[in-house]
Amino acid sequence: MTYEEVKQDAAVRVYIAQADASMEALGFTEHSFAHVTKVAEIAGYILETLGYPARTVELAKIAGYLHDIGNVVNRVDHSQSGAVMAFRILDRMNFPPEEIAAIVTAIGNHDEGTGVPVNAVAAALIIGDKSDVRRSRVRKNAHIAEDIHDRVNYSVTDSHLEIDPEAKTALLRLSVDTQVSSVMEYFEIFMKRMLLCRQAAKKLGLEFHLSINGQQLV
Repeated sequence: MTYEEVKQDAAVRVYIAQADASMEALGFTEHSFAHVTKVAEIAGYILETLGYPARTVELAKIAGYLHDIGNVVNRVDHSQSGAVMAFRILDRMNFPPEEIAAIVTAIGNHDEGTGVPVNAVAAALIIGDKSDVRRSRVRKNAHIAEDIHDRVNYSVTDSHLEIDPEAKTALLRLSVDTQVSSVMEYFEIFMKRMLLCRQAAKKLGLEFHLSINGQQLV
């Protein structure tokens, strides 16, 4: 079974769509197909660039695509409920146990509240997820002044992750419109996420760095 086959699974698509509908009702930024696809592609890019086997890269992309389905249950502990849901999905699709274990472990450890980069797939998923900050995730552009998460995401006009295997670095470059949100506000809500990215990068043998508007801050 492949990443593309998981993407086309009818049940998976329902869970992702309904999970995002719940997040919208709660006032969160976009967590639908755009987000999970971007996370999947970044996670795959990280491991592919570092020379991991093609199948491991595929597992990281699958984990990225499924990582937020637990939001259909509840935002609280969504990584754990999502891991259980992913187990059922992947078992139904006849994935071998060792691959299910890798994906489920990654999903269950992607959230900054409880997550730990216990393996390469989990580490790539963490960095992929926390790197997806962008203007297009904001749903209510006319009301961005009311919510710090909306302001911070809306202020990011460009986001790009660069993996350098030779320098052993993972660099997240952001362009931030400081007329919308200050750099301090970014750290106010993203500090724990950036610290988890640092742990994840270390698991992959990398140093994590953050650059905002051309200034390296981490």
